[in-house]
Amino acid sequence: MDIPSVTPFRQRLKGRAQLYAMIRAFFAERSVLEVETPILSAAGNTDPNIESFSAPFSGHVDAGARDRWLRTSPEHPLKRLLADGVGDCYELGRVFRNGEAGERHNPEFTMLEWYRVGWNHRQLMEEAITLVESALAMVGRRAEVLIEGYRQFFLDELGLDPLHAGIDDLRKPLAEYNIDPLGLTRDDWLDLLITHKLQPTFPSDRITVIHDYPASQSALARIRPGDPPMAERFELYLGPYELANGYHELNDAAEQRSRFQRDNARRRERGLREMPVDEQLLAVLDSMPDCAGVALGIERLLMCLAGTNRIGDVLAFPFSQA
Repeated sequence: MDIPSVTPFRQRLKGRAQLYAMIRAFFAERSVLEVETPILSAAGNTDPNIESFSAPFSGHVDAGARDRWLRTSPEHPLKRLLADGVGDCYELGRVFRNGEAGERHNPEFTMLEWYRVGWNHRQLMEEAITLVESALAMVGRRAEVLIEGYRQFFLDELGLDPLHAGIDDLRKPLAEYNIDPLGLTRDDWLDLLITHKLQPTFPSDRITVIHDYPASQSALARIRPGDPPMAERFELYLGPYELANGYHELNDAAEQRSRFQRDNARRRERGLREMPVDEQLLAVLDSMPDCAGVALGIERLLMCLAGTNRIGDVLAFPFSQA
């Protein structure tokens, strides 16, 4: 695979096709089943930081909900398949996020998401590293690997304990950015420290994996009891780009419902539309086997392989030309 820094149109398409072929071979070798799930759903993503595209359905009312949502990830239907006993599986397909357009974002993009039954997040992050290393090998590149716990990473790089430092201490390193603090929570400041102070310093030839997050940043991950409790999740970066987000998956329907409700409460506080909760997922979540799952952004990976900061360089047609 040869993707120069400025890719001609044909090479842009060829590079993506070769990456897809590598991914499919990677999972076929490991007996992970490729599946395809719905792009339109009756439930939306409740995450207050993600906006979904809506699509009204005009057919017969017996077909189901009139309001449909373009998926922001295939996570929920994949988990329903896991609960139905499908076993290790993955999907490689398009997802949609409203408002995310710019040099590094496109409202329509490709996500690779996969699940491993009986695995935890630490096992899955090793496989995610191997996949990224395989992609780098296609362009004759290698990368060193740094694996670090969230708390220790903050202590080493910023001299801050992210679990105990006060908000004023978290804000101090960000003073130069003149960020409006109105409505920002402790977790918001922690995220800003990563995106503004830590992530930009990651070497381009390094895979960085941060694991075991504060329980307040659990998203869809399990929380491991302890003092303090930790969310069993990881994030993987190649250079300064966040490529993947993985979890030791929560399979407690009552807890998941509570998290959906908290998300919608935050949406109300921000003046955002509440999203319909995925009742079909909640109905089977208690039956989902112990597993770990991860989502990886294909365009981000292609950008790293191509050595470009512009997402348009790895798309056939960016949003402005679609």
